[in-house]
Amino acid sequence: MEELTSPTKTEKKLEKKKKERIATNLLPWVTAVAMFIQSLDGTILNTSLPSIARDMDYSPTAMHSVIVTYALTLALFIPLSGWLADKFGTRTMFIIAVALFVTGSLCCALSVNLMTFNLSRILQAIGASMMVPIARLAILYQYPKSELLKTMNFITVFGLLGMVVGPSLGGFLSDNFSWHWIFLVNVPIGLLGISLAKRVMPNFKKAVGRFDFRGLVYFSLALISITIVLELVSKGLTHWVAILGALLLFNLLAAFYYLHYKKTEKPIIDLRLLNIKTLKIGLTGSLITRLGIGGLPLLLPLMLQTGFGYSASVSGLLLLPSALANVAIKPFMVRIIKALGYRTVLISNTILLGVVLIILGFVERDTPLGYYILLMVFYGFFTSIQMSAMNTITLVDLDENTKSGGNTMLVIMQQLSVSFGVSVASLILSFFQSDAFEMNRTQPFHYTFIALAAFTILSSFTFRRLSKSDGNGFV
Repeated sequence: MEELTSPTKTEKKLEKKKKERIATNLLPWVTAVAMFIQSLDGTILNTSLPSIARDMDYSPTAMHSVIVTYALTLALFIPLSGWLADKFGTRTMFIIAVALFVTGSLCCALSVNLMTFNLSRILQAIGASMMVPIARLAILYQYPKSELLKTMNFITVFGLLGMVVGPSLGGFLSDNFSWHWIFLVNVPIGLLGISLAKRVMPNFKKAVGRFDFRGLVYFSLALISITIVLELVSKGLTHWVAILGALLLFNLLAAFYYLHYKKTEKPIIDLRLLNIKTLKIGLTGSLITRLGIGGLPLLLPLMLQTGFGYSASVSGLLLLPSALANVAIKPFMVRIIKALGYRTVLISNTILLGVVLIILGFVERDTPLGYYILLMVFYGFFTSIQMSAMNTITLVDLDENTKSGGNTMLVIMQQLSVSFGVSVASLILSFFQSDAFEMNRTQPFHYTFIALAAFTILSSFTFRRLSKSDGNGFV
């Protein structure tokens, strides 16, 4: 009988390297799962709120508290994500975050009244506030700069897909099954993310100082105050006393945090990171750009349904070309940025996005469908390029000591800018729909798109501050 031999040290090393290589290749899929379910959850609920209100015997306006509660909870817990991941490990905290999100989703589906629904959304938002920041932080720790663009490019598409698919999927599930399924769909996806994370996500830990509780209170309450301002603005300026009050509170808390940060060695959000040029330009440019394009997921379905008379299902399908274009352009992203550089790509692309918005301002009910689809394809191309380029240039000059803090700042900016974009779009639309303007049903949308195009093109001036060599290490 042939004698069995134990594996040699060389064989063990080769086996270990093979497992590490497989884990490295699968890690972006973990982040992609987190990006998809978070962005899907952020948009899938909107079209289903009327169905939920009817089933629970509330008015549709009463259900708006569900959206506000979710946004406020995100603002409260996002600043915690970086510190918790560094303290307890990226894998540990990611699994906890997804488990909270899945549990919150299941509780939402089982809710019987507005109170239980809001409590369930709070639990869901606590998980959502940590999922994406921690998963992306693991990517930053795992990959060298030369591979980050390709990797970030891959995971960004799933976030964009979730935003585009959400409204139409929410309407479809509510119309053909029940609203409960818009939450139950998160359960298998979340469990898949947990299973993958256990196998492939490294448990990165970093040395952290004493937890900055006072800084968290100041910063989180400031974020909550500005979130309340955005929610009130999105309803119009009728609540101007509350808006001014919340705005004053935001400025006071921001001032308190700034004074606290100046005398704290390791603040919860280190504003000294804004001295990094690419981070500062990336955050500023992203905020301005998203003011222009952040309201499109709200405006387009609204224009197609209320302005043009399309059904919810058809308007959802007409958004599909942009989602497909988002995916189609991704394989070429690295080559585009390598050939042109971040500065040229970001300047030219913001202008092209603005042009698309201007053209959308002239679309009518009798516009040929092929023309509209082509326009949405271009919008998908340019949005995909913009998001990937903005996200990666923001992170390009971060080192081991600044990755966690810079990543958290990017997530906070992204979350706020989504709310900013929706609020600005709603405010401009309500302005043009007011009695001061005598317009037909579609003209307010046209003027809103043109106004948002101005914001988008304006961001190109911010990106001009980049040098031609910025971001070269990323490609």
